[in-house]
Amino acid sequence: MSTPAPLDIDEVNHLDATSFAILFGDVAEHSPWVAESAAHARPFADREAMIYAFANAVLRAPRADQLALIRAHPDLAGRAAIAGDLTSDSKREQAGVGLDSLTPEEFARFTDLNSFYRQQNGFPFIFAVKGANKLQILEAFEERVKNDHATEFSTALTQVCRIFRFRIEGRVAP
Repeated sequence: MSTPAPLDIDEVNHLDATSFAILFGDVAEHSPWVAESAAHARPFADREAMIYAFANAVLRAPRADQLALIRAHPDLAGRAAIAGDLTSDSKREQAGVGLDSLTPEEFARFTDLNSFYRQQNGFPFIFAVKGANKLQILEAFEERVKNDHATEFSTALTQVCRIFRFRIEGRVAP
């Protein structure tokens, strides 16, 4: 199946609310409210303004909504990946960095880190994997488990916004 050509910003700006939500509602993992909120910032001057609108929607949201968004993300190389329950974006992103072909030792390490991190923070480890490899991700994971909860909450939101950037860049022309 071929990937549709990216939309230009004028096309994005002329979408009705329903079409915008359909095309961009999945940019934020299982959280269409982010696209619905970002849509109110239209017309976007350019793709950067659109990315900013998505990030701003999250950063201005109540903490409970931010936490729900973070919790909507799957563990990296976790149970959802094994069960095939990832969104198409998450599946493609994790496979693109080799998280779908871990050695048994790597998988065990990810599993241990995922469990520890989730127990420590109450949400999954979030890492925008595009451009990284599995070793870089593991190194970041091993460093970030040392952080306090507040630092990780902030870092998770930053990573979520990076994920928005990568997903929007794949759908909207510069």
